[in-house]
Amino acid sequence: MNTQKTKRIVVKVGSSLVTNNGEGLDHAAIAMWAEQMATLLSAGHEVLMVSSGAIAEGMQRLGWTKRPQEIHQLQAAAAVGQMGLVQVYESCFARFDLRSAQILLTNADLAHPERNANAKGTLETLLKLGVVPIINENDTVVTDEIKFGDNDNLAALVANLIQADLLVILTDQGGLFTADPRRDASAILLSDAVAGDPTLEKMAGGAGSELSKGGMLTKVLAAKVAAQTGAVTVIACGRELDVLTRLMNGEKIGTHLAAT
Repeated sequence: MNTQKTKRIVVKVGSSLVTNNGEGLDHAAIAMWAEQMATLLSAGHEVLMVSSGAIAEGMQRLGWTKRPQEIHQLQAAAAVGQMGLVQVYESCFARFDLRSAQILLTNADLAHPERNANAKGTLETLLKLGVVPIINENDTVVTDEIKFGDNDNLAALVANLIQADLLVILTDQGGLFTADPRRDASAILLSDAVAGDPTLEKMAGGAGSELSKGGMLTKVLAAKVAAQTGAVTVIACGRELDVLTRLMNGEKIGTHLAAT
């Protein structure tokens, strides 16, 4: 990956990272990413963030220990949790003199030509203004996302929409392994591959945690989507110290999935 040519970056963070494995929002982790994004912006990059965590935060605020099955309960949790998510991002980003904006999207928005063009225009304008868009799926009105979808796919679609150069998917795993490292001690980290290679989909199996709907398979599929408009995808551990700035300095961290 030629980091010098990487201008526009979409960063996706999963629920387990944002919510400290469900124990409320992880202010320290969000502040850490904010500091790194401030560094990237000052170096001339444009950054967009796709953040999970609304439902998990809503569950915590409502005192629910188990993810509900009923759709309107999930949507209510998302509505409550989105408040907390935005508050924490706003306060953490402000500490580093970063302005942020909330963008809630659905797949229907991106599939509809006029709404797609409006979303693209708004994001382009925010980037020109030096604002970091914080993007999430609009869980309170969409049902398919909560049941089947994931923010990995949304991040890839956003990368397509604004023709990003790089999609960084931050997870609680070190990257894509040849097998699940939590179950197989012989699993080896795959450092380089090509997005869309069918063997990757066979390699990436299993669902995520109780909080996260997406496993490694959704990340591999997201890389395939992002590659359609030429974006490179990196799957890396969000708990890795200075992961974003180190990646942009050319360090090899996690799994790099080339677009060609």
